[in-house]
Amino acid sequence: MKRISLLLLLALVLPCAPALASEDISKVNGSIHATGGQVYGDLETVNGGITVDEGVVTAEIQTVNGSIKVGDRARTTGVSTVNGNLRIGRDVVAAGNVETVNGGIFIDRGSVIEGNLETVNGGIGLVETRLNGNIDTVNGDITVGVGSQVEGGIRVKKPNFNLSLTGGRKPRVIIGPKASVAGSLQFEREVTLYVHRTAHIGPVSGAQPLTFDTDAAPQD
Repeated sequence: MKRISLLLLLALVLPCAPALASEDISKVNGSIHATGGQVYGDLETVNGGITVDEGVVTAEIQTVNGSIKVGDRARTTGVSTVNGNLRIGRDVVAAGNVETVNGGIFIDRGSVIEGNLETVNGGIGLVETRLNGNIDTVNGDITVGVGSQVEGGIRVKKPNFNLSLTGGRKPRVIIGPKASVAGSLQFEREVTLYVHRTAHIGPVSGAQPLTFDTDAAPQD
């Protein structure tokens, strides 16, 4: 009787084991597609994009030459590329930084980013997103969109022309309706800063805020 009970227990437990395992995927050339219903470790490639389906759980997501798309309700740690865009879907939780050099970042509604957002040459856009870290860029526009909360600050760095591709352009920084930036806003280069009348921001250095009360910021 005890032997039958043990065999029955093993039959119930063993089929569940593969679903609990995490698998690393590493490539040099080629894209990666993390499909739904699985748990992954690190996803890494050099030349290729990465797509993470809705609800997938992963560790680090990294590429060099390629864009990354993270589906709704996914869970991950850091997300980074060098040459490519990063798009984070709705209700995503990222426990680390979201970074690119030559590309933009977009974070959709309900997502939570525990780390920082950083680009050199690329815009950053948030919609109803909570960011617990900072936003850093050199040449990118920044939009802290409607209802977004940035617990850290914003910094637009002075261009280093060894890294910067578009150093002569003046970035636009927009703090939208009912958005907030708890930390300081530091501008080491000339920018155009628009702050909605319903938004809340920390101290500003290096720019003069321009108030607006329409749904979208004025065009320069």
